[in-house]
Amino acid sequence: MTTSLDSPPRVDVRGPRFVAWVTTGVLVLVLVAAAFSTVAAAILIGLQAVVFAIGASGGPAKNPYGRIYAAFIAPRLGPPTETEPVPPLRFAQLLGFAFAGLSLLGFALGSPIVGAVFAGFALFAAFLNAAFGVCLGCQIYPLVARLRRSTAPAPF
Repeated sequence: MTTSLDSPPRVDVRGPRFVAWVTTGVLVLVLVAAAFSTVAAAILIGLQAVVFAIGASGGPAKNPYGRIYAAFIAPRLGPPTETEPVPPLRFAQLLGFAFAGLSLLGFALGSPIVGAVFAGFALFAAFLNAAFGVCLGCQIYPLVARLRRSTAPAPF
């Protein structure tokens, strides 16, 4: 992770793409498991929700899949040629957490269709990032950041 005094911390773009690939695999397993056992699907999506929560609160450096990338994959690669800011990635993890939480709620409350639909939304976003480098949460982040600034209370 690199940083300067006037810009947010940045990370190698290959790390979040790796995280997205692993997340895609886990979410595919959730949907496959849902066809056979909503309990197994609920457990898997619950674990993925925890990963999303860690990524949202601690950023890419704390994300369990990101730690795997940093420990085992990044050392075998050359230095990063492209970086991206951390705040949009944290927001994307927060959106993933919301989808995973709603999916878990669906499975836990006996509505496997709701669980599968929200797991599918998360899968779509993760696959889009993994395969094409398009982070939906990162695309939405500037709009949300702008809205937060415009609705902030005026200082006294």
